[in-house]
Amino acid sequence: MLRAVLSASLVLLATSLAARAGGDPILGKHVFNRCMACHEAATDHDKVGPHLMGVVGRKAGTAESFLGHYSDAMKNAGAAGLVWDEANLAEYLKSPKLKVPGNRMAFGGLGNDVDIANVIAYLKADPKP
Repeated sequence: MLRAVLSASLVLLATSLAARAGGDPILGKHVFNRCMACHEAATDHDKVGPHLMGVVGRKAGTAESFLGHYSDAMKNAGAAGLVWDEANLAEYLKSPKLKVPGNRMAFGGLGNDVDIANVIAYLKADPKP
């Protein structure tokens, strides 16, 4: 009996850690509230910054509706091949000015890796939670 309980506990723990590693879109939506003043993720409506609907897999600086507003730094990063995959988004969300020097985003970054993973999970979610 004890062996069965321990096995079940290990499976539950492993499943929980695996889910956390990929991020939680529901928790990511709460973290994304910090971004909502400037960005929209559930629609293609631009604000001060470009919409982030479909950003995962998109080349940096290429949202059609925002083309005339990107900084030269962001356009150049995209022209150099920067694509917003999970790894690049994680780096950018941690330190936007370090990942794309000269970009206009005023936000300093997210310091918590779990928050970053959750925001990326939210951005990837379709439909959004």
